[in-house]
Amino acid sequence: MSALEDIGLKFLHRFDPERAHGLSIQALKWGLAPLHGGPVTSPRLTTSMGGIALANPVGLAAGYDKNAQTLGPLSKAGFGFLEVGAATPRPQVGNPKPRLFRLTQDHAVINRFGFNNQGIDSIARRLAQTATTIPRGLNLGANKDSADRADDFGHVLSLAAPYIDFATVNISSPNTEKLRDLQGRAALEDLLGRVNTANALLARPIPIFLKIAPDLTDAEIQDIADLALAAGLSAIICTNTTLDRDGLNSSDRDQKGGLSGRPLFKKSTRVLAKMRAATAGKIDLVGVGGIGSAEDAYAKIQAGACAVQLYSAMVYQGLSLVPKIARGMDQLLATDGVEQLTQAIGVSTENWL
Repeated sequence: MSALEDIGLKFLHRFDPERAHGLSIQALKWGLAPLHGGPVTSPRLTTSMGGIALANPVGLAAGYDKNAQTLGPLSKAGFGFLEVGAATPRPQVGNPKPRLFRLTQDHAVINRFGFNNQGIDSIARRLAQTATTIPRGLNLGANKDSADRADDFGHVLSLAAPYIDFATVNISSPNTEKLRDLQGRAALEDLLGRVNTANALLARPIPIFLKIAPDLTDAEIQDIADLALAAGLSAIICTNTTLDRDGLNSSDRDQKGGLSGRPLFKKSTRVLAKMRAATAGKIDLVGVGGIGSAEDAYAKIQAGACAVQLYSAMVYQGLSLVPKIARGMDQLLATDGVEQLTQAIGVSTENWL
């Protein structure tokens, strides 16, 4: 981290977290954030995710750029891919403020945004107007007052698909009441069937991903694995935020919402490994949750992920963390004598089961 970035982070942390988040978006728009110039890459780091070629496996998790406002700058930050959103059919203000909390002692974040976004019409317009040199996806959401939430996902997909490389069905946010009910076997089978139907009707069908919660039983993981394979999904993102509060020390630890950051690492990685076993390695997995270093990212790969995503750690370490992790992973692969990242996928899955 440069001295300038360190000053910038200290400045942002003087504001309440949601205000700071908005200022960081503005900083990207104004060219004030440190940018790498493009994706960090090497022969070792190149990989693929759901059939999409990646220069490196380090991606931006959904939730940071909800409204696709900074795709251009973010594509030059060192990432191998981006995910924006979540987007809902209609604009949604989300839950009452305050709804974002820094747990500095724990290097964690709690949020209860509730899918606040400007709606798919505005988001699709920005996607159409902004070209990127790296793949980008959209996290699909449902309006909380929708009469048919399952239908919302297909609607958002149909409007955004021409401008994205993949779409993620997000049924795992804990901040929209009863949304996680869609992870149940019958509801999920119906939802994936509808999304696949909408995708098949597109002029250019795209890879469909599914994002799951870390708070799942082994039986639920197996059900989701079976349904994902049957539906022909391209990847599963493991995982969203957790409702657990075990071991936290910060004063805001009991705030309602989803917990992300360092405390989620072990739990999310364990779910990742269990999903790897449940799918017998037949579907690509993306590791998310608690990644704050190259070692963390590499551990996700070895547990079964083909790619990883970051968000919360950047709150504390800044945007320069992205190239730092990518370069660090390249060095770790070289140290282990691994010529290509794909050779490291799942080598330690059993250690997490």
